Amino acid sequence: MRATPDFLSQLNSSQRRAVEHFCGPLLVVAGAGSGKTRALTYRIANLILQHKVDPENILAVTFTNKAAREMKNRIESIFTQHLAQQKHGTRLELLPEEAQAKLRSQVYKTITKPLWIGTFHSLFARILRFDLNKYQDEKGRQWSRNFSIFDESDVQSLVKNIATKQLNLDDRKFDPRSVRYAISNAKNQGLSPQEFEQEQNNYKGRVQAEVYSIYQDQLAANNALDFDDLILVTSKLFQQNETVLGYWHRQFHHILVDEYQDTNRIQYELIRLLTTNGETQKTAWNWRSRSIFVVGDADQSIYSFRQADFTILLGFQSDFGDGLPDEDTRTMVKLEENYRSRENILQAANQLIENNTERIDKVLKATRGVGEQIYCHKADDEVEEAKFVVNQIRKLEQENPELDWGSFAILYRTNAQSRPFEDVLRGRVPYLIVGGLKFYDRKEIKDALAYLRVLANPADTVSLLRVINTPRRGIGQATIDNLMVAGQQLSTPLWEIINDETSVNTMAGRSAKAVNKFAQLIKQWQEQIENLEAAEVVRGIMEESGYIHDLRNKGTEEAENRLENIFELYNAVLQFQEDNEDTSLGGFLANASLASDLDNLEEGQKAVSLMTLHSAKGLEFPVVFMVGLEQGLFPHSRTMRDTAALEEERRLCYVGITRAQDQLFLSHARERRLYGNREPAVRSQFLDELPKELVSSTYKIKVKSSQVLELSSPKNLPSSSKTKNQKSPGSTTESQVWEVGELLIHDTFGTGEVTHVFGSGNKVSIAVKFPGLGQKILDPKRAALQRLQ
Repeated sequence: MRATPDFLSQLNSSQRRAVEHFCGPLLVVAGAGSGKTRALTYRIANLILQHKVDPENILAVTFTNKAAREMKNRIESIFTQHLAQQKHGTRLELLPEEAQAKLRSQVYKTITKPLWIGTFHSLFARILRFDLNKYQDEKGRQWSRNFSIFDESDVQSLVKNIATKQLNLDDRKFDPRSVRYAISNAKNQGLSPQEFEQEQNNYKGRVQAEVYSIYQDQLAANNALDFDDLILVTSKLFQQNETVLGYWHRQFHHILVDEYQDTNRIQYELIRLLTTNGETQKTAWNWRSRSIFVVGDADQSIYSFRQADFTILLGFQSDFGDGLPDEDTRTMVKLEENYRSRENILQAANQLIENNTERIDKVLKATRGVGEQIYCHKADDEVEEAKFVVNQIRKLEQENPELDWGSFAILYRTNAQSRPFEDVLRGRVPYLIVGGLKFYDRKEIKDALAYLRVLANPADTVSLLRVINTPRRGIGQATIDNLMVAGQQLSTPLWEIINDETSVNTMAGRSAKAVNKFAQLIKQWQEQIENLEAAEVVRGIMEESGYIHDLRNKGTEEAENRLENIFELYNAVLQFQEDNEDTSLGGFLANASLASDLDNLEEGQKAVSLMTLHSAKGLEFPVVFMVGLEQGLFPHSRTMRDTAALEEERRLCYVGITRAQDQLFLSHARERRLYGNREPAVRSQFLDELPKELVSSTYKIKVKSSQVLELSSPKNLPSSSKTKNQKSPGSTTESQVWEVGELLIHDTFGTGEVTHVFGSGNKVSIAVKFPGLGQKILDPKRAALQRLQ
């Protein structure tokens, strides 16, 4: 296939320089919206068309399947257009459908199919299908080529089984999710179980290393790998087997890596090995007909929590390149022309990111004109902030025919911030949560609401089943099933069984104490709901149930996010009380239920996007609202005393700003409700780092008093009442068959009638109806019963 005369004419000079690079290393510093995907796809096309490189000798690595698909589609489009011009002298879309299909089929067979384009995981899983049988780890574990890949659910179950059943670990001290995270973290650092163990200097770390070792044993026994292994095992295989590495080094003459700033150390090691064949001396590298071409932007590195290391990109020039200054180097190209955002947005982003020290200097240049001034709104509080944003969205949508609801995005630092915006949007403007769940759909919120519904309506068995062992309190599924069966046979709600200590002691076995303690907790709070406002009930039940303590104990970032959402639910209740005369628990639950129901009406519509700034990476919108720009919120409180972490927060802000195409709105609040308290909020330092001449601000101050409650150290909460001591008299009856309708006398409850018989033989129990006391389930072998003749 010959190249057309001006194949690269639509590229700018920097893009063209990158694309026309043939052999040797090249770092492409691609600013936001600068056309990095175009540079990657045209480079692949240029290698094939101009330099006659065989497609199967090209390896292109992406970080998402979506990016891989987009790259393949663009390459297919380039080559089908070329074929259309060469064979028919016209553009592809002007040809009959049958001719177009024929050209696409030809391109697929000869170009896109033999190309190696995909994510790290998919590409190296493919390599392992050829060579995994040649690998053996330090403990002698081996796998065959027809291995399985365990997904996250499989992995979680396996780790949990090892930790809680094989090693009998206390899952409160060794939460299986935390152990799983530690194992994944070790693998992403390239550490085997033995190497991981050697790094541990405390008991917890050594136990995690033991779980890791057993986990690898079981993976090998199942001939299975997890996602992290696809990278780690390939890297260790290459280090271990020169023949295998040599084969794949000869296979891939030209290696391209997208989003290079997001690579971790083990991914970098893989690319280094493939590129250099394991040779560590730069002077010995042979770049003839070979290249390493990486594209990225240190200013958009925001995934350190996934072990991404942007210093790998910063080190490219010393690792592979000529190491010369930016103005002299031949191994780096900067893409600085931005095709996404207006000039004022780019100038703001440029000035902000200049405050970072660890970066490669570049300046984004606009191609789309100046645009409207950035507007910064100072709200009274988070509710007024949400109202401002939604009113502005509605106004812009009405006044601009080219905009629909999908043209708008609301970006925030933490998931918990979505709640006030959802409250205002709901029923007025269609919206969707990108990369997460709507507030009332999140597990921890569903758990909390289930507790509240049980207090308000004990007959709600669905909610009761959700919380009876959440957090885990030693009530097994078999016990719950027994109690459920009893309730079904007695045609009574599960709560009626659980609420009766005698029945629980009969049916729940070793879990009886835990069930009775749970029932006592619920009864305690049921007695209070008429006298307390909803916020106090939320605070109290979530504290005393152990739910908050359980999340704090886990100590993971996921648990911390869930905890923030629980606190935000508490804020939602306080807001409900301020806005409504009915401050009862029932009133709030009715409001929450209505909210959840209305959510379903928005599916499938053009909708406003709500998302965290991390989820926004790679996306763009005509109008962007960045909200909650306050010290401690954004930048997050966890980062403010750590220079490196603060620079990552600034990069996150830079990413948010550069999502905006035409208009950017920023907002912060004078005060914000955090953990139930109204607290003064200080505007983010990032706002002060933006050019003042580009940002318009209007300050409206309304002093609004509101009564707030402390979430921690609750006062005036109902005290725990002691569980009644169960009387354990000796049985006065022999083991015998009981029949429905028989009358008996219990020494405490008096005369009663047998209404149901459960089980048989020595495992029989009976339900007895006592006048004025209702039904109780009794064990005839333990209870003091006398049959009336």
